[in-house]
Amino acid sequence: MESTLKVNGNGRPHNIKHPSAPSLMMNAHFASVGEDASQEAYEHGIQVIDEDKVFNANLHTYLNLEKIIPAGFNYHLISVFGSQSTGKSTLLNYLFGTRFGVMAEQERRQTTKGIWMSKNKREGSGRMADNILVMDVEGTDGRERGEDQDFERKSALFALATSEVLIVNIWEHQVGLYQGANMGLLKTVFEVNLQLFVKDSQNNPKSLLFFVIRDHLGTTPLRNLQNTLLQDLSRLWSSISKPAGLENSRIEDYFDFAFVALPHKILQPEKFEAEVERLSTRFREGYNDPKKSGLMDEADLPVFLPQYHRRIPADGFPVYAQGVWDQIVDNKDLDLPTQQELLAQFRCDEISREVLVAFDEKITPLEDKQAEDARLGTPALILDLGVVMNAARSAIFKNFETNASRYHKGVYTRKRAELESKVDGRLKALSQKQLHAAHKSGVEEFSTAVSTAVKSGQKKGANYDFAQIVESEKKKALAKFESEGKALMIEGAPWSHYKQELNLYRKDLDEVSSRLRKEEMRRLATRVERWVRSRLDESIGLEFNKIGTGRGGSGAPEHGERPPSEKDLWDRIWTIFTETVDDAEKRFGERAQSFDASPEEVEVGLWRLRRKSWGVLRAKIDEEVMEGNILLKLRENFEDKFRYDEHGVPRIWRPTDDIEGIYTKARESTITLIPLLSRFKLKATSAPPPLDAWIGNAPPSITSADEEDLAPIGGVDEDEGKSLEEEMTVLSDTKSADLLVRFKKTADGVYVEAKRSAIGGMTQVPLYFYGLLLALGWNEIMAILRNPVYFIFLILLGIGAYVTYTLNLWGPMARMANAASQQALEVGKERLREFLETSETGRQAMAMSNRQSGGAGRRDYDDISMDTLNGDGKKKHKDEDDLDDI
Repeated sequence: MESTLKVNGNGRPHNIKHPSAPSLMMNAHFASVGEDASQEAYEHGIQVIDEDKVFNANLHTYLNLEKIIPAGFNYHLISVFGSQSTGKSTLLNYLFGTRFGVMAEQERRQTTKGIWMSKNKREGSGRMADNILVMDVEGTDGRERGEDQDFERKSALFALATSEVLIVNIWEHQVGLYQGANMGLLKTVFEVNLQLFVKDSQNNPKSLLFFVIRDHLGTTPLRNLQNTLLQDLSRLWSSISKPAGLENSRIEDYFDFAFVALPHKILQPEKFEAEVERLSTRFREGYNDPKKSGLMDEADLPVFLPQYHRRIPADGFPVYAQGVWDQIVDNKDLDLPTQQELLAQFRCDEISREVLVAFDEKITPLEDKQAEDARLGTPALILDLGVVMNAARSAIFKNFETNASRYHKGVYTRKRAELESKVDGRLKALSQKQLHAAHKSGVEEFSTAVSTAVKSGQKKGANYDFAQIVESEKKKALAKFESEGKALMIEGAPWSHYKQELNLYRKDLDEVSSRLRKEEMRRLATRVERWVRSRLDESIGLEFNKIGTGRGGSGAPEHGERPPSEKDLWDRIWTIFTETVDDAEKRFGERAQSFDASPEEVEVGLWRLRRKSWGVLRAKIDEEVMEGNILLKLRENFEDKFRYDEHGVPRIWRPTDDIEGIYTKARESTITLIPLLSRFKLKATSAPPPLDAWIGNAPPSITSADEEDLAPIGGVDEDEGKSLEEEMTVLSDTKSADLLVRFKKTADGVYVEAKRSAIGGMTQVPLYFYGLLLALGWNEIMAILRNPVYFIFLILLGIGAYVTYTLNLWGPMARMANAASQQALEVGKERLREFLETSETGRQAMAMSNRQSGGAGRRDYDDISMDTLNGDGKKKHKDEDDLDDI
C-alpha cells in the first residue's frame, strides 16, 4: 500500500505539517505574486479568499500557469466543508496529492484561513478526471472566530454555489447531531442559495453532496448513518423558507447524495490509506444510468456527472467566481446575530414599538388630514405643524435613548438609526406635503394677485407698470413661503431644509410670471392688431372709393385738387399700410417696456404684428374686390366717365351727341382698371412690394406656439410652396376674364339706355303736316281757346305732358297702363268664372267645355293676383320670387 499511495510522489503522508505557503500567507495575506509569477510561487496553491473576505485578483494567473485556462469546459471543481480540525486538508492531500497546510496534533488550532485552491497533483495516474480543482474551505465552529459565524456561512455558500461536488467531512459521532453535523449552517446556506442562485429546478445544475464519514468504527452500519443524515436533511429542507414558486420543491431537485465511510487514520492507518486510494478512483467522469436514480451509494460509481457541471468556461471562471462572492458578501441574510445581539434586538424592537405609540397619537391625525385633503384635491396648510413635529420627534428619541441605550451598543445604534429613519420618513412626508400645499397655494395666490392688479389698472385707465406689479407680488409670495419653510424646520434633522423647495417655488413663480407676461403681451398684441384693423378699414376703403371718380360726393373733393391717378392705387395703399404698422410697432414697443419684456420677446411680438397686419390688409383687399363690390366700383367708375362731363355735370343726351365715342372712351378707361386691380404692384418698380424683406426672418427665439395661429404668407413662408407673386395676386386670370365679361354687359346696358333716351327726343313728323293740321283744325282750336274750361284743361294737359317728357316717364306709364289693362282683364275673367260657378247652367256649360277640350289648354287662374305680376304686368315666374327673397 505504501508503494501505491503517495502524496506528491513523496511516499505516505505523515504528521509533519505541510506549510500552505510562505509565512506571510499563513497569516492570511496573499503571497507577493502577480501576473508574471512563476510556477514555484504557487507551489502550495492559491488563497482564493482570505479571512478578511477579500477575493484574490491573481486567480486567473494561477489557472493559466496550471494550464486550466485552455481546457475550456474540461475541468471540475471540488470543495470540502466541515468543522475545524476534522482533517479536511489531510483528506484532500491524500486524495489529490495537494499540499494544503494541516494541523499539528500538539497545537489543536486553526490551520486553514479563508478558502484555498489547488490543482489535482495525481492526474497522471490515469484513474482520475483531468483538471480537477480542489478548494479547501476554512473550518466551521472554530474558537478563533467564536460567535462570529459570518465567514463560515459565506464560505460554505460560495463552495456550494461554485462546486460540482461538495465533500462534507464529518466524524461518525457527529451524525445525528444538529450543530455537530453543521445542520444549522446548512439550513442558512440552503435558504440563501435558493434566493440568490436558484430560480427553478429545471434550468439549474445540481450539486453532489458527498458525505465522508471519518473514523468509522463499523459498529453502526454505513446504511444506518446514511439514513439518519438523509432524514435530517429532509427535515431541514422542509423547514427552510423558500422563494415564491418553489414552495413544493424537494431537496432532491437540487442535490444528489453520496456517502462513504473511512477508517480511523491514527488507529488504522493502512486501512485508511487503502480506502482513500479506492475513493480516489471515483473522481472520474461518468454518465447517468437510466436504470438507477436517487441515492448514489455504490462504492465504485463516478462522481463527475454532466448535470453537476456549471458550464462556465475555464477562462471565465475567475470572473464568475468573483461575481458569486460579491453577491454573497452583499447578501444580509447570512449575517445572523449572537445571543447578546438577539436580546438587544428584541428589547430595542419592543422599546421602539412602545415609544411609537405616543408618537402616533400626535402624528397620525395630521397624516390623516393631509391624506383627506389630497383625496379631495385641496391640500391645505396645517397650523403649527412644525411645532408639533419638533415636540414629537424630541420626545420619542429621548424615551428610546433612556430605555434602550444600556443594551448592545451596536444593536442600539442600528435600531436607533432604524427608528430615526422611520420617524424622519413620516415627518419628512408631512413636511414635504406641507411645503407642497404652501407651494401650490402660493402660486395660485400669486397668479390671482397679479391678474387682479392688472385688471384694476385697466379699469382705471392708468398706464400701469406690469413688471412692477409682478416684482412686488413675487417678493410677497417668496417671503410667505420662506416663513412657512422656517416654521417646518426640525431641530437636529439633517434632511430638514427647504432650500430645494424654495428654488422650485421661485422657478414656478418665474414660470407663472413669464406665462402672465406672455398672456399680457398677447393681449397687447391683440389690441394693437385691432387698432391696425380699424385704421386700415377706413384708410383702404377710402382709397378704393377713389377709383376713377372725378365728381363731388364720390370720394373726390368738390373743389381743389383732383384725386390721384388709378395707377398710384397700390403705392398709396402700401404707403398707408407701412405707416400704419410703423405707428403700431411704436405703440407696441413702448407698452412692452412696462412689462419688463426681454428684447427677444419684443422682437417676436413685432414680427408677429407685421405678419398679422399683412393678413388684415389682405383680408381688406379681398373684401374690396369681392365680385359684387368690384363690379359695382367698375360700374360707378364707368358711369362717372360716361354720364358726367369733365366738370362733373350730368350729361343730357341729344341725338347730335357722340354717344358712341364717349362710351368707348369711358369703357376702355374702366377696363384698364381690371389688370391694375389684379396684381398688387408698385408703380415705380412694376413689381410687388418687398413684403419678405419688410416682414423679415423669424427670430431665433420663436417657438412653435408663437407660429401656430399665423396664416402662411407666400414668398415669406417658403415651406408653403407659394411665391411672392402668387401672394400679390388679387384677382386670378379666370376671375378677371369673368369680371370683364360682366362689366361689358353692364356698360352695354348703360349705353343702350342712353341711346334710347336720345332717340326718344327725336321728331319725325314733317313740318307741312303741322300746317295742314293747323288749317284743318282751326275751328276746333278756336272753340277750345274761347271756352275757358277747355283752355285750362289744355294748359294742364300740356304741363303734365311736359313734366312726363322731362322725367322720361312715358315708358313706365305705358307699361303701367298695359299692366293695369292686363290685370283688369284677368279680374274680369275671374269674376265671370265665379258667376258661372254659382249658377247651375254655367257649371253645366263649363263641364261640357272641359269634356270637349279634354282638359287641354286649361289655365289655372287661381294663382293670378296683383302680387303675382312683375313690373311689366306679366305673371312672375318662381325663379323671380326666389330672387326677391334673397
